[in-house]
Amino acid sequence: MAKDFRFPDVGEGISEGEIVRWLVQEGDEVQVDQTLAEIETDKAVVEMPSPYAGTVLKLHFREKELVKVGQALVTIGEKGEVPAEAAPAASVAAAPRAVPAPAAIAAVPGIPGEVLATPKVRALAKELGIAIGSVRGTGPDGRVTEDDVREFRPAPAEKKPAVKVKAKFDLYGNLERIPLRGVRRATAKKMRESLDHAAHVTHCDEADAGPLEALREKMRPEVEAGGAKLTYLPFIVKALIEALKLHPTLNATLDEEEDEIVVKKYYNIGIAVDVPDGLIVPVLKMADQKSIAVIAAEIQALAKAARERTLDLADLKGGTFSITNVGVIGGDFATPIINYPEAAILATMKIADRARVAGGAVVVRKTLPLCLAFDHRVVDGAEAARFTKDLVRFLEAPESLPLQGD
Repeated sequence: MAKDFRFPDVGEGISEGEIVRWLVQEGDEVQVDQTLAEIETDKAVVEMPSPYAGTVLKLHFREKELVKVGQALVTIGEKGEVPAEAAPAASVAAAPRAVPAPAAIAAVPGIPGEVLATPKVRALAKELGIAIGSVRGTGPDGRVTEDDVREFRPAPAEKKPAVKVKAKFDLYGNLERIPLRGVRRATAKKMRESLDHAAHVTHCDEADAGPLEALREKMRPEVEAGGAKLTYLPFIVKALIEALKLHPTLNATLDEEEDEIVVKKYYNIGIAVDVPDGLIVPVLKMADQKSIAVIAAEIQALAKAARERTLDLADLKGGTFSITNVGVIGGDFATPIINYPEAAILATMKIADRARVAGGAVVVRKTLPLCLAFDHRVVDGAEAARFTKDLVRFLEAPESLPLQGD
């Protein structure tokens, strides 16, 4: 018997996905747990295994189309079987049971079920130009009466949706339309959610990156001998955690229903990764307990998995504070958007030689600009400034950090 396999609820608030590609075709034989399709959600690309064995009778969506949770993805049954039309995701009420027509009452096909009416009533309906099958019967066993016909009012004609015209050019030239799908769609929704819920403020400061550069060069041979590339980011993570320990409200969320600030007593740091179609933020778990070498290796592995879309959903959960490393591309200043529901996010800018004043003279210093965006409902501006000041202090004395983990 044919069975519909519906797009399941995979958790994390996912309500839809985009068919990246089908791995089977109609007519193929499939086994239980065989991958049917790759579906891109706003979290990751999910391989969808078959819950049934049999023949693929119907694929209900084309590649690049969106499928909602609960909609039929594929119908599987016996070879040669004709699939019934898939029912909608919501429960469908059974059609009224047909009732045999009593003597002297003709029964003709109607929608739904059968219409019970006397020839006189049928003649009246015909005279008035009313389709008898459209009239709801109020008589015994659903029989249509004369009053039913006379009181019948046809439903208003369904409005046809207006034809949407998508211009391929405007007054100044040609246009290209790019569907908002996958990661880009998820990023857009997430950013809008953050702006709608948090009171965004940005505070900026700057650290002398000379000591950080010296320590990185000192540790690089040993760390990179283990296979991980050593960037500045692992040191920034360590300094960040030490500053969060002194200013715990930045490692928190706001429970709006209970009117409570929920301080997290652990440090899971989200690392924003730039991918071709948006932004993904995998989470470095329990970062305070890990060494610089381990953090470097895990950041590298998470970034690679994000770009290849092989992250597990667990890799995207549990963040308490996020870093967006804009400096890997360039720039001196940014106003990052908080990774809601977290209370703050840090944008690290480009480490570069900059002219600064020291001892009354202009000198060249290698500096690291820092831009902290925070939710003013949770964190006051003075607290954010103190946090950033302590972060700068730790970055300028990196050998004081717990480089081997706690």
